[in-house]
Parts: sequence; C-alpha cells; structure tokens
Amino acid sequence: MARREIDGWSIRWDEDRAVQARRDGWWGRETLSDILPRIAGDTPDRVMIVDGDTRLTATQLHDQARRLASWLRGRTTPGDVVSFMLPNWHEAAVVYFAATYAGLVANPILPSLRERDTRFIVEDCKSRVVFVPETFRKFAYAEMLRGIASDMDDTFEVVVVRSDGRSEDGGLAKILRASEPGWFAEPDPDAVRMVMYTSGTTGRPKGVLHTHNTLNALLKQIGAHWLVEEGDRFLVPSPISHIGGSIYAFEGPALLGTTAVLMDTWDALAALELMREERITHMAGATPFLEHLLAAARAADEHLPELKVFICGGASVPPGLIEEANDWFANARVSRVYGSTEVPVTTVGALTDKGMVQAAHSDGKAGIADVILAENGEIRARGPQMLAGYIRQADEADAFDADGFYRSGDQGALDDAGFLTVTGRIKDLIIRNGENIAPKEIEDLLIRLPEIEDVAIVGVPDPKTGERACAVIVPVAGARPDVPMLAEYLSGLGVTRFKYPERVELRNSLPRNEAGKVLKHVLRAELA
Repeated sequence: MARREIDGWSIRWDEDRAVQARRDGWWGRETLSDILPRIAGDTPDRVMIVDGDTRLTATQLHDQARRLASWLRGRTTPGDVVSFMLPNWHEAAVVYFAATYAGLVANPILPSLRERDTRFIVEDCKSRVVFVPETFRKFAYAEMLRGIASDMDDTFEVVVVRSDGRSEDGGLAKILRASEPGWFAEPDPDAVRMVMYTSGTTGRPKGVLHTHNTLNALLKQIGAHWLVEEGDRFLVPSPISHIGGSIYAFEGPALLGTTAVLMDTWDALAALELMREERITHMAGATPFLEHLLAAARAADEHLPELKVFICGGASVPPGLIEEANDWFANARVSRVYGSTEVPVTTVGALTDKGMVQAAHSDGKAGIADVILAENGEIRARGPQMLAGYIRQADEADAFDADGFYRSGDQGALDDAGFLTVTGRIKDLIIRNGENIAPKEIEDLLIRLPEIEDVAIVGVPDPKTGERACAVIVPVAGARPDVPMLAEYLSGLGVTRFKYPERVELRNSLPRNEAGKVLKHVLRAELA
C-alpha cells in the first residue's frame, strides 16, 4: 500500500480508488472551510445546533469558529492536533469547525475516560490545546488535564469550557470575546480531519485517522440512504466523541442541511419531550437508547409521528426490539446497522419499507462500502468512508488484508440478497453501552493484585447494556476478591469507570488449551 504525506501526516493511499471515489461523487474538492461560510452567507439565521436554551445559527457558528481559529493559529501550525474532552455541548462544534478553519486536526476524547487513558491519548497525538469542562457530573476535568500537562515535556494548553456550568465564564468564552475573526485555512480535502481513538485488543487505544473526504463520503451515504431531507432534525444523545455522535452533531448540519439537537445526559423521558418539542425526525444510538425510548413512549402513549428513522447499532440488538419499535412508532423505520470507527456505517440498514424483516433479523445491506467474508467468516470492508490509517503505522500491520480491506475481527453471514448478519466476534472485545472494552488491558492490571493468581475477563450478555464485563478469577489461597475490591484498585490507577468488571466469578483454574491460551469461549458459555 502506497502512502501520502500531507501536513506532517502519513496516510494510506490508493490512487486508483481515490480517482474512483471522486468519479462516483463520494469525494470532492470542498471542506467545511468552504461549506460553512457559504451557508452563513446564504442562510445566516438557519439553526444548526440546539443545546438547551442555546440555538446556534450558521452565522454565529461561523463567527465563533473564525474567532477561535485566529487564536489557535497563534499557538499551532497546520496539521497540529486540538483535543476536546467535552459533553454534548454546542461549544464542541465551535472547536471542531475552528480546527478546520485553522488547518488543524480535531481529536474528540470521551468524557468518561480518566487519567490513564486521557494521558495516553494526548501524548500519542501530541495535542497542542485541550478544551475541557471545569467540572461535569462532579468530576474535575480541568484539574485532571492540568495535572497531566504539568509533568509532560511536550505539554499542551488547557482551555476551560463552562466554568461553574456557565458558558460565559469559561476560558473559551473569554477567547471568543477577545479574538477577532480573521484568516482561515483552505485545507486539502485529503488531509487528516480527525483522529479518534478506539479500543483494540492490544490493551491500548488506537488513533483512527479520517480525512475531510472520508467523512464527506460517510455523510453523503447517510443522505442517500436514511431518508434525510434538508431541515430534518437529529437528536444526538450518543457521545460526540464517538463517530456515531460526532457525524450527526458536526458534519450533518453542514453537509446535509440538518439541525443537531444535543443531549449531554441521557434521560428517556426528557428525550421524549425534546423529540416532541423539536419535532425530531432522526435518531441513532446503541441498544439501550432504543430500549429506554420505547419504554418511555409506551408509558406516555406517544407514537412520535415526526420520527422518520431510528438507527440502532453498537451492541447486540435483539430482533424483537426492532420489531416492537417498528410497530409502536407511527412512521419511523427502525433498523439495525453495522459499522466501526474505522469503517463507519458499513451497512446502511434495511429502510426501503417500514417494518422490513431484514431490519430486525440482519444488519442491513452495505451502502458505499464493499463487504466480503473471509474464509473464516470474518467481515472485511473497504470504501470511500474508511479510515486513512492509524496514527501508529504499526497498528496497520494486521488491520488490512492484501487487497486493502479492513479486517473487522467480526464474523458474519451474507444472504443471497446481500444482507449482512453479524454472528460473533473474533476480536476479544466487550461492547458495553456502545463502549469498547479491551479485556487484555484490565487483565494486565488486575494480575498485579496480590489476591489474584490468574484472571480472564469475558463479556456476558446483559439486557440493558448489551454486555457486561465479568472477571473470572483464580484467587490466591484464602483471598476473596470481589467487585468493590477491583473497582477500588482500578480507580486508584486512574482507569476509566466503564472498564471496571461488573461481575466476579471465582474458579480453581481457568480452562486453557495445549498452548496455554485461556479458552474464553468456554467461560462465556458457562457464564451465559
């Protein structure tokens, strides 16, 4: 595979496929630096972002992004990384667009991460500026990031968003008031647009690189397959630091003409009321979002007639849930889809007709991606929306096959009509509420506990979260490790809370094969 260097980044490059993507209209010559100014000029009062009482228009977003871009240009050079560890707040969109205007790379970081993972990410991508809340949900983000920055040689600047919960008192607000809207870059559409970290089986996050064109192709695909019309309204409760939240919050309003309605805390009753008030037409989220919304709608006898599409993915999606939702919501087409940070929206679901059988019993047809199955049933995909590589080229060695297909690590089946059904995972990942948990990372930490002789972590089905992590432990003589003990230990190491095991099973030994590898499929079968 050839490589291309742009603004200090090395990306995977296939000239023939790039030519084809442009010929087919998936890739183009424009970036958000071209598109948002045009929108602000043509429809200045169009509301792009709704965040509580804040309704951010195209003019306001354009102006604030230009002001912040001017400030960033004084502290960075093109190709540098700007991180933001923010809830679903409108300020994140300002940072995202400002990064484009300044020719920088945006790096969304999950607010649920803690010191260990956050430190790795900002060091790995060499972030120059990090935007964080002072506090959110009683956690002191600014204090954590300043602590990380204080003992790094190649350090970064911390900018507070919403001091004491007030937008106008944060460092970002002060920057916007003090800065003049000035020059902004015209990035190469093939340049890296975003680096987003995802958990892998190596036990450390991997930085996935997307370009302006890969994200543009993704949004064009959504526009073509998900019944999206200009003026539609997306509810965005999924984290904007996930690919599934970022594209609806940032890219959609500019590329599809939609409005993003943000929720920083998921509450099904509040979501139901918001969907009524804002006349929400689209929503996407992991299984728990659909389960909770459906339960709230039934309790309120609300059928949400404005809702056109609900896309469900990220964790095991029960077919019965899709069928029940299709039956309950008056006009919505509810469907499973399949994808990853690396190849977002690999399949586009089954939305041709409401209540299609395949919407519940498959993960849908591929959209613009080519999808094949390897001999072992592994799902492999490539397309104009796929990643441009990883920030560490070493991570690419086993991620792609000789033909440039991304090796998903998931197993599946394709029927004669082209509908894909995911049947299992080759990779040893646990998906809880749409969050990836790499067991190896936690196993490597827990084995240091003096009370533990051996440990294996496996995912077990959970009706609310999709999966939960279970630690199967061989204790030392006389020890009785339990969930609170593991939580206290991992908390002391700064491990993100959603990675903690939620169940502990004690064993005299772990099942292993002749090579000494733990037979996790045996454990899963026992625990399920």
